[in-house]
Amino acid sequence: MKGEGLNLMMVSLVVALGLSLYVGRMHAAVTLPPEAKLLKRQFYKKLNTCANVEAYVTYQVKLWWEKDKSITAKLVKLLYADCMVNGCDGSILLDGPHTEKAAPQNSGLDGFVLIDKIKKVLEERCPPRTVSCADILNLAARDAVHLAGAPSYPVLLGRRDGLESNAAWVDLPSPSISVDDGLAYFKSKGLDAQDYATLLGAHTLGKTHCANIHDRLYNFDNTGKADPSMSKSSLNKLRQQCPKSLKNGQKDPTVFLTDKDGDQYRFTNNYYSNVLSYDSVLKVDQDLLFNYNTTQLVLEYAGKFEQFRREFALSMSRMGSLKVLTGKQGEIRQNCRVTNKNNPKLK
Repeated sequence: MKGEGLNLMMVSLVVALGLSLYVGRMHAAVTLPPEAKLLKRQFYKKLNTCANVEAYVTYQVKLWWEKDKSITAKLVKLLYADCMVNGCDGSILLDGPHTEKAAPQNSGLDGFVLIDKIKKVLEERCPPRTVSCADILNLAARDAVHLAGAPSYPVLLGRRDGLESNAAWVDLPSPSISVDDGLAYFKSKGLDAQDYATLLGAHTLGKTHCANIHDRLYNFDNTGKADPSMSKSSLNKLRQQCPKSLKNGQKDPTVFLTDKDGDQYRFTNNYYSNVLSYDSVLKVDQDLLFNYNTTQLVLEYAGKFEQFRREFALSMSRMGSLKVLTGKQGEIRQNCRVTNKNNPKLK
């Protein structure tokens, strides 16, 4: 692309300048949200209600993962969609025309069948309505990322399920959101810049539709040109996978967010190496390199996989504890897709 070398050189100079002004490591939050204090380790074992709940969940996730490794990305995305909207209350699991699940921002979400399977097992092997759907989702996501290569972190339990789900609550940002707006969004939810840069690293596991990057490839900022921050090699490869226009009846193709891992769905730090080499597929990922709050983390994670693994576990725990319902709040659903009030089997 004409002028691409100059553009990338200028970007590199800006990044270098930002790092020269960066003093020390950001003061990131390293504790769980205040509401997490009501959650407990081995919650069901201590109540003597379902001591083996984690083993049951792990077994079911492993069975599924061995057949379909994409379940890791699906469950992480499902947990994100649940926790970042109205708190980790399992509301994303509810069916209905006006629910969070039905919102346009959540089109394409998957993983619900596995959650149903786990719930059915727990309803059979534990006292009825003992383990919440919200806890199941958190445990399943933890186990799936562990199978993919992330550390197995402790999940505090005791969440209860929400009584409603409203599509109007869904405010999830688009893949083209600016890094400043992304950081502001996370801050509004109770998370920080480290959580933002760390949780985006989950993109090493998944795919995206070509529609989400069409502007980067063909009409960035309505210029009729590609995004100048994308390397020429990535641009050429992605244009081959994502045509400028689709033929009649042709479905929108998908591309892997981290091509090195591809269909292996391995949890690695290649995502951050891609950011450094201007090979990120999504603009939201590439922009991590251009903000002083996130640039240092990209460099650290690209060079220190173990650091990324540890801090990913912390950020997952922090996200999974947002605005939880505990005690007598909410309920424990018998069916994750419907509240007990609307469950015909309970009437």
